[in-house]
Amino acid sequence: MNSSFVYHVPTKIYFGENQLANLASELKVYGTRVLITYGGGSIKKIGLYDKVMAALKDQGLTVFEFSGIEPNPRHSTINKAIALCKQESIDVLLAIGGGSTIDATKFIGAGVFHDGDVWDFFIGKAKITKSLPILTILTLAAAGSEMDAGGVVTNLDSDDKLATGHPSLLPKVSFLDPTNTYSVSPYQTACGCADILSHIFEVYFNLEPDLFMLDTVMEGLMRTIIKYGPIAIKDPNNYEARANIMWASSWAINGFIEGGKDQAWSCHPMEHSLSAYYDITHGLGLAILTPRWLQHVLNEKTAPRIKQFGVQVFGLDSTLPSMIASKMAIERLSDFLFEEMKLQSHLEDVGIDETHFDIMAQKACRGRTIHGFQPLKKEDIISIYRRCL
Repeated sequence: MNSSFVYHVPTKIYFGENQLANLASELKVYGTRVLITYGGGSIKKIGLYDKVMAALKDQGLTVFEFSGIEPNPRHSTINKAIALCKQESIDVLLAIGGGSTIDATKFIGAGVFHDGDVWDFFIGKAKITKSLPILTILTLAAAGSEMDAGGVVTNLDSDDKLATGHPSLLPKVSFLDPTNTYSVSPYQTACGCADILSHIFEVYFNLEPDLFMLDTVMEGLMRTIIKYGPIAIKDPNNYEARANIMWASSWAINGFIEGGKDQAWSCHPMEHSLSAYYDITHGLGLAILTPRWLQHVLNEKTAPRIKQFGVQVFGLDSTLPSMIASKMAIERLSDFLFEEMKLQSHLEDVGIDETHFDIMAQKACRGRTIHGFQPLKKEDIISIYRRCL
């Protein structure tokens, strides 16, 4: 057991309703020239845009805005926002949206201090050294970007979707109001829940023993999503459900559950290849991949851990043999994702065939091996993709 680690996430969280009264004062700590970033404009439909603009202008802040950030944010879009920041001498960034907007904003902040393309950070051509300060207002519980220091960006020119991070990208302040997620569609709610679960799975499914306490935290987070995901879909304005999902999203990926464990993530790089080529919703790709990945890596060595998941999260009989319980656990997870949450269950359902499997698998493992729960080579990844058809 390796229980040595450093945990330091100094993001200040304002959780709950009516917290925007604190927004302007928090922004003023970092500057007066603010760039607001957002996606397709849903923040205007729910009235959030008007509330934010009124709050900032009442306090004398100079506000600029950059819209149109894509669901899988593109490096070319980020480069345009960086140019705007330099032109207008922006002091502080305010991201309003979900993980895509927040991720893009992180690299806008870093790119201001770099003379080249933002993609340089992702291919090792340049290193992130600092960033403009970032604040966030979360409108979609999924990625957990409001409380972590990394992000993912897509380059359509090379069909790549890559992740990187730096401590300076950690948001200074994040506003988490569950009512801002009431308008999230059932489909996006389901995809968000799948994303949250996957963040936990990537840490939980690990053969390296760690603190029992962290296991119980992860199992509690998973039970939270499995309990409240269907409620949020059936009753979108259920505050309890939205609040539990939102807070679970942050704690699934802010580093706390990692403890002393250290291994590569498996499903995320496989999904990044999928959405780089087909621009599908990240959470949907993870939902389709995860049960098939578990089926692929199931063996006598991994079965006890998958059984523990089934027992602690789905309430399976603890006296069942590990292999039987593991298969049942995977089946229960599939039922949750595809029956209860109504997500599409196969790649063919979203227009994906085998055409790019070879190159996608090559990019997912970077021509080497993903050293995760079980090692995955290119051939393993192709096999998992085929299971998903």
